[in-house]
Amino acid sequence: MNNTSVKHIVCIEDEPEMIELIRLILGRRGFDVHGAPGGKEGLKMVRELLPDLVLLDLMMPEMDGWEVYQQMKADVATRDIPVIVVTARAQNIDKVLGLHIAKVDDYIAKPFGPQELMDSVEKVIGHKLSS
Repeated sequence: MNNTSVKHIVCIEDEPEMIELIRLILGRRGFDVHGAPGGKEGLKMVRELLPDLVLLDLMMPEMDGWEVYQQMKADVATRDIPVIVVTARAQNIDKVLGLHIAKVDDYIAKPFGPQELMDSVEKVIGHKLSS
């Protein structure tokens, strides 16, 4: 990879159309979005790619988002990768508690607008770029 300015994002999400939407929004801004349809595949992809950011859906069959998050944080290779949690709007309370307990970098609630997604990604990656 000779273009170091391209930021890689792994989107772990069990709805293919949500992955496509995120890929469309972020792809336009020059991000390289890799979609994983579930927690196990997502974790494997994160370990292989070591992306700049992970967008993580909490509600997934098999392995849920919290489990993926805990495994990422337990692994030296992946624990410093920022995570934005994507969750359904009904889970607000869990989300805020989870943020404080788990120290996730940010969260966005579905359904979200393109600008909301961009603002969150730029806040988290921009913070990482400047630090």
